[in-house]
Amino acid sequence: MTRFRILLCLAGVWTISALGGEARWWKGNLHTHSLWSDGDDYPESIAAWYRDHGYNFLALSDHNRMQQGDHWENLKPTHGGGIALERNRQRFGTNWLQFRVHKGTNQVRLKTLAEFRPLVEQPGRFLLIPSEEITGGHLSLPVHINATNLREPIAPQGGTNVMDVIRKVVSAVLDQRRRTGQPMFPHINHPNFGWGITAEDLIPVEGERFFEVYNGHPTVHNAGDRLHAGTDQVWDIVLAWRLGRLGLPPVFGLAVDDSHNYEKEGPGESNSGRGWVMVRAETLTANALVAAMEAGDFYASSGVTLRDVRRTPGELHIDIEPEAGVTYRTRFIGTRRAFNDTRHPVTNAKGEPVRATQRYHGDVGEVLAEVTGPSATYRLRGDELYVRARIDSNRPVDRPVTKGETATAWTQPTWP
Repeated sequence: MTRFRILLCLAGVWTISALGGEARWWKGNLHTHSLWSDGDDYPESIAAWYRDHGYNFLALSDHNRMQQGDHWENLKPTHGGGIALERNRQRFGTNWLQFRVHKGTNQVRLKTLAEFRPLVEQPGRFLLIPSEEITGGHLSLPVHINATNLREPIAPQGGTNVMDVIRKVVSAVLDQRRRTGQPMFPHINHPNFGWGITAEDLIPVEGERFFEVYNGHPTVHNAGDRLHAGTDQVWDIVLAWRLGRLGLPPVFGLAVDDSHNYEKEGPGESNSGRGWVMVRAETLTANALVAAMEAGDFYASSGVTLRDVRRTPGELHIDIEPEAGVTYRTRFIGTRRAFNDTRHPVTNAKGEPVRATQRYHGDVGEVLAEVTGPSATYRLRGDELYVRARIDSNRPVDRPVTKGETATAWTQPTWP
């Protein structure tokens, strides 16, 4: 069976080419926090959990720092002590961690990535990818951007507005990529967190290719609300304008955990195992994973597993790995070239404008076809700017954030 990969040529024109070699799916999470910032567990313990739960790669993306240098953390019962400390000792031994008393406070020295990496990585099975969540914003509006496969930390960047902050962070990441030759990419985190980032902020940013369509943190508003668009809708707006009006490449959608809490589980905690990406690559290396993701050869999931995603010259085909008793509905979502591009500002009950993604015509992100069952095919008409698929199931997710949440998968956009 021939598989196809989307590739970007130097002229900015996207084409389809066959994927060579024996590629397979690799499962990973690109957004994770540890005691190095505001997580409540040791990074080596977190990495071991992901490895032991079937993940193939993990990015530990602490706020404004990487796991480098000499860092002593204050020990508290729910922050490095208690359950977290006991589990760490059971897994890595009682002599693994170093402790001291500093100015009357008990402290632990956190292990660096270079120190704990050999204990948890397994060639061909589990890989750690150096990362950082570059955390800043404009005024009270948060702008958080992850950088995957970094060589060195990047400081938060200021700016005159949210779009300017995004552009400067993206430029800083891409500058490091050019300077070091290391494949890496930035991605926009939880755009609805604090209602910080709108579709209009994202549309014109060159160099930004990824954003989180699903984030497992309980305060990020994936679904939006009465005044704010959900992340699925934001994605379609960004795709329609970039492809149809600005001639920019598409933005791809990620699902992530954004995990912080490892001692307690529940809807109000930011736990592991809620969102991930499945990347199709020939080898489990950071370079291969980055290349496959930049080619759009991956999907996002909160619990639905896909056997295959295939694009031929006239069709987009999806095969789902079915579970007994579970039903599936695949919606092929897209925007046609002749879409109505009218839009209006959002206003509150008093008629005052609200800083939110604007209201767009129903042509943007319309459901082009709907299929039930474990296999779905969409036949392209040729007038689509793009087509992507959202696969919903009736199976409750293992670690729900919202009441009634069911397992979903998102494929990346493709076009004629």
